[in-house]
Amino acid sequence: MKTILHKAETRGHANHGWLNTHHTFSFANYYNPERVHFGALRVLNDDWIAGGEGFGKHPHDNMEIITIPLKGTVEHQDSMGNKGIINTGEVQVMSAGTGIFHSEYNPNKKKELELLQIWVFPNKKNVTPRYEQISLADLEKPNELYQILSPNPDDPGVWIHQQAWFHLGDLHEGWEGKYTLKNPDSGIYAFVIEGDVTIAGKELKRRDGMGVNETAEIEIKTNSQVKLLLMEVPMN
Repeated sequence: MKTILHKAETRGHANHGWLNTHHTFSFANYYNPERVHFGALRVLNDDWIAGGEGFGKHPHDNMEIITIPLKGTVEHQDSMGNKGIINTGEVQVMSAGTGIFHSEYNPNKKKELELLQIWVFPNKKNVTPRYEQISLADLEKPNELYQILSPNPDDPGVWIHQQAWFHLGDLHEGWEGKYTLKNPDSGIYAFVIEGDVTIAGKELKRRDGMGVNETAEIEIKTNSQVKLLLMEVPMN
């Protein structure tokens, strides 16, 4: 088993006033040659966006982009004609493929927006761009890890063009369990949204991240109430 621990305070950071952002992996003006990606997981940004502010129209291509609001709402608009609101408790995915433009704003002028934006390298290039947004309400399982993303359109959650599986867990203190990888040749990246947890023998706190590979499963034990995101991705 190989592990790589990324403590919250070691992440790249930029505060633009309207945007306070932390980068687990190299992004924008933050570059660390040892932290460019974890397998197919390219970007894990932890963004805080001021009321009424956001990202203007900008392009993407050949990337799977996942947005998970943690607090507040996101107003989304793109060149595919999609326009709407992504609420806390929902997840959105875009397959950028041959190319898209989109914008993301905090429509509430009085409250801050908190979200995770995640980029995954696709296993197919130049696909037709697509958009998907779902509520997690029908997927949530109290005190369990539940799937929110996979490569399969018929599976629970959203799907992307990659052999990747994401799980969320709202876990009580003292919870113990295991995550078994769908593909033992893949890796698992754990990100602690809230709380304290021990994963594969390592203690992680709020906003810490850890990559684990060369193992078929990982053991998890919570040391407090925990909100945990697990991302299984190919390592090649």
